Amino acid sequence: MNSEIRQLQPQALWNKFADLNAVPRASKKEARVIAFMKDFGNKLGLETLEDEVGNVIIKKPATAGMENRKTIVMQSHLDMVHQKNNDTVFDFDTQGINMYVDGDWVRAKGTTLGADNGLGVATIMAILESKEIPHPAIEALFTIDEETGMTGAMGLKSGVLSGKILLNLDTEEDDEIGVGCAGGIDVTATRNYKEEETPEFKIGFTITVKGLQGGHSGMQIHEGLGNANKIMNRLLFEGFENFGLRISEIEGGSLRNAIPRESKAIVAIDAMHETVFLSEMEALVSVIKTEYKTMEPHLEVLVSKCETPKMIMDLGVQEGLTRALYAAHNGVYRMSADIPNLVETSNNIAKVVVKNGNIKIDCLTRSSVETSKMDLANSIRACFELTGCEVDFSGDYPGWTPNMESPILKVMTKLYEDLNGEKPHVAACHAGLECGILGQHYPEMDMISFGPNIKGAHSPDERAQISSVQKFWKFVLEILKQIPEK
Repeated sequence: MNSEIRQLQPQALWNKFADLNAVPRASKKEARVIAFMKDFGNKLGLETLEDEVGNVIIKKPATAGMENRKTIVMQSHLDMVHQKNNDTVFDFDTQGINMYVDGDWVRAKGTTLGADNGLGVATIMAILESKEIPHPAIEALFTIDEETGMTGAMGLKSGVLSGKILLNLDTEEDDEIGVGCAGGIDVTATRNYKEEETPEFKIGFTITVKGLQGGHSGMQIHEGLGNANKIMNRLLFEGFENFGLRISEIEGGSLRNAIPRESKAIVAIDAMHETVFLSEMEALVSVIKTEYKTMEPHLEVLVSKCETPKMIMDLGVQEGLTRALYAAHNGVYRMSADIPNLVETSNNIAKVVVKNGNIKIDCLTRSSVETSKMDLANSIRACFELTGCEVDFSGDYPGWTPNMESPILKVMTKLYEDLNGEKPHVAACHAGLECGILGQHYPEMDMISFGPNIKGAHSPDERAQISSVQKFWKFVLEILKQIPEK
């Protein structure tokens, strides 16, 4: 229950997180959380404003004795990824997140937790509310729509902020100080097709892929996790090659930045092939489960008889679609040649919907190198255009180039080592952070990103480590004390 969350330490932070998680805050549906944040700032008597795209800025003067320090921008995003298990009954538009404590972790019951980036928001709220924490002048920047386009960061105007240092609280490893990130671009393939009446001699089956871990399509793309859309396409491809399987509908995946966990297809085969079809599918499923047994031990593939669908895809379009999905790259495309163990470029085939004569395929291509990003995006584009799809690029956002000479990086690196007895991991990440975009509006601002341990972001397995949040909170408070003078 959320009441036990409110008893955790640091209590100020967890109470703000519980307050925030009571407010529905899906990307592009942030009206309620924007109002919540404005009300919060106004009740504190702080200068509070909403810009023209919906970002909320709350300004707090320096505490006594800190007036000569540089003004800092503390930044997190308000929106969260809304994902739930298929068997979880939950309405994200009306319900708050139902949290519970599991040992050293906070989890949600069957849904995403919202720790990404709610813990960052809650941290800033706790500092704004406090009357005891020493700090320089703060400009708290709460952006919108980070998860599905970064339109909040893109729409922020130059001149709104005066801070010289930006602390982005959106990293998910507590021993990491982030100095760079990948950019991204949405690749969307669409086409219409003619449906055919299903012949009388065919029977229907539902194929369901479920039980995959899912996860963050940037931070976890290199882990070898199963992609439900690729697994489903493999089954459909083999079913057509061996038994003339025909597709009626496909619905797989959800958000572009989440590795797809589930997919469902309705298909038709010749009635005379029923027994051997089921036998061959069982054998193929066994092979796939063996391949994924280490990373996806809970993978399930169900093949069950259903009412024969009335309509099926045009045969030529179906062949082109399954081949294009087979050929389209998914996962790591290239590792960085300059930063050890960093994924440079990747693609996530995030969502596949085939229904009522329409095909739509959503991908998110990421890279820390702009030219490599467009190289892979064009490869994906060509793949789907060859099968007659129209392909659009949208939501293009830049990466964040590392500055290893950053003054705040030097302050934080030494402070981390003093507090923890070891050096932090200074790194760029493959996820998209808003720093790259914000840096275009404020090119002279010194930026850094850090945060507590959050695992399984963008999936219902998302969880935040309690002890790590305590470590992170202590680090934040010490950083505020050591912001350099103007």
